[in-house]
Amino acid sequence: MTLLRRNPTVLLLFLSAWPLFHSHLVTDAASTSPPITRPRFTFITGLGADYDEEYDEDDDHASKRPPEVLATTRTQFLQRELCKFNPCLENQVPCAKLLAETGCLCPGISGADQPPHAPRLHALMPIHGGDNRGKVEVKWCAPNSVVTQYRVLVEGQDRKAIEFEEAFRQGLVGFLEVGTKVCVEAVNKAGHSTPTEFSCTRYDPPSSSDYDVLAGIIGGGIVLLLLISAVIFWRCYKNRNAKRDSSDGLGNPSYSTEGTL
Repeated sequence: MTLLRRNPTVLLLFLSAWPLFHSHLVTDAASTSPPITRPRFTFITGLGADYDEEYDEDDDHASKRPPEVLATTRTQFLQRELCKFNPCLENQVPCAKLLAETGCLCPGISGADQPPHAPRLHALMPIHGGDNRGKVEVKWCAPNSVVTQYRVLVEGQDRKAIEFEEAFRQGLVGFLEVGTKVCVEAVNKAGHSTPTEFSCTRYDPPSSSDYDVLAGIIGGGIVLLLLISAVIFWRCYKNRNAKRDSSDGLGNPSYSTEGTL
């Protein structure tokens, strides 16, 4: 430093070279610092595929990327049709069999190890003719559960249930008074369904006066139709006779059986 102070020329040269020397020191320091590492990501899929490979942004190759979830399978699943199975009709092919044969979609059902869901009571209909006239027929729809039989419980009959096979969706319950409560239960090996507002209802038959009014309207309509038909037929007959009489009365007035005029 004393030499630099005594010799101004050397001092000027030193100051002019200092920026280059400083940049060289900084470059050496940067080259000796540890490299900056980028985080590594691990992709784990929950689709059942055996894939657990690390993905590095610096090595972005197709073989290193996680597998893409193809929408083809999901689209094919959504495009499948529902099985033609009506839970309110009797003696149908089970939905599980339709699924195995056609690949259609069935509603999810609870297994045989769980008590079934409650069926839906569809209607209580009085019978108006035949040997069962006056009795009541109950109709129901099957639940989405495994069912081995159905039981119909009628209020006031000491919990004596009327049993039906699993394929049935209707049955007779005898004579009922207005307001009698009726419930339908589904049964399997795990137990029976719990009554709900959809599986129970009270018998409320249509009023007999409604049937009388309907019968009167139908009978009156038939009588009116017969009267109109009779009037039309009478007028046609009368017009035909009038035409016949007019054709017989017209002749040549200059002609006579006794001779010419």
